[in-house]
Amino acid sequence: MYMTTIIQYVDIKSSDTLSTYTEKQLEKLNKKFNRIITARVYFKIENNATLNGKICEIDLSISGPKIFASSNEKNFEMAVKETISDLEKQLEKRMTKLSNF
Repeated sequence: MYMTTIIQYVDIKSSDTLSTYTEKQLEKLNKKFNRIITARVYFKIENNATLNGKICEIDLSISGPKIFASSNEKNFEMAVKETISDLEKQLEKRMTKLSNF
């Protein structure tokens, strides 16, 4: 199934490199689960961050309720990796529930 990816940079400059990295990671996730319709990605910087402050939020549209994950890391690449890891766990749970019907 074809997945639409929408990437937004909230109050920060966009990065083609980060967008490409994120799209590749999401494609791997889509190949594994094959039910993702849309992925909405938001990159933000936390203003009062002491250590981390690079936030990645991803909202996946699939059949059924949406799946959402967010992480706050030292850099955006780590935040993408952590967020996608969380989404993968949620998708595995969802697929397990669907296969039990």
